[in-house]
Amino acid sequence: MTLKLAVPNKGRLHEPALDLLEDSGIGVIDRGSRQLFARTNISDLEIIFVRTQDIPNMVASGAADLGITGHDLILESESNVEELLDLEFGNAKMVVAAHKKSDIESIEEVEGKVKVATEFPNVTRKYFKENGIDVELSEVSGATEITPFIGMADLIVDLTSTGITLRTHGLEVIDTLFETSVRLIANPESLKDKKKKIEDIRRALESVIKAKPRKLVMMNVPNEKISNIKEIMPGMSGPTVSKVEGTDLLAVQAVVQSDKVYEMVNKAKAEGAKDILVIPIERILA
Repeated sequence: MTLKLAVPNKGRLHEPALDLLEDSGIGVIDRGSRQLFARTNISDLEIIFVRTQDIPNMVASGAADLGITGHDLILESESNVEELLDLEFGNAKMVVAAHKKSDIESIEEVEGKVKVATEFPNVTRKYFKENGIDVELSEVSGATEITPFIGMADLIVDLTSTGITLRTHGLEVIDTLFETSVRLIANPESLKDKKKKIEDIRRALESVIKAKPRKLVMMNVPNEKISNIKEIMPGMSGPTVSKVEGTDLLAVQAVVQSDKVYEMVNKAKAEGAKDILVIPIERILA
């Protein structure tokens, strides 16, 4: 029974999604630039390339068993899908923004009926309804940030990652609806009928995500310094220690968060550690 995984066919999520599949061992093979389908290294898993915004509905309908798409698009589509895993890329925030020359500095200051422009009408309506604000909604397909300048909107609701585009256009964030990133989603029925296969794929992707912020650190340490070294490099489950034959040294290795490596290596070196290796980790399976 073949599983179908829907993947963005282009755009900013396309390459990171393919890289994640490749790193997890799933990979994509025999795909031309115009092909809508592709095989993978897993015999019973097929890739479907479609528009990112269509993936939630495609998975909900059962046309695909799994999908890779943004959390924001899942909420906007209101599709009945299961979010299985945060893939930890495509991070952004859904925000409400107003022109800095307006009198609106927070959502609490919004009075009366306001004009709002957005590419996300469903999440926008829900947000303003929950805040008891009456809106005149304009749905746009791009360049949302220009609408306050042409009198089309008082506020906009849009995605932002750095906020640079908003600031460039003289806009300021007055509230955040939610944070978003790319997720692995599943059709609820597929999750019941093909649970083991889907879990194998989820686990493979998760193993890569867990490995990315970590390094394997290895070093040789004088026997009398081992207590100090253990304090410096505890690792995921404590360091692994073994005897280096023919010497008074101990070989120590541990998995360490990448942002801790610089400080830890310098401290270990000061304690007499030598032959220090810092090695990338491809996957971590608990």
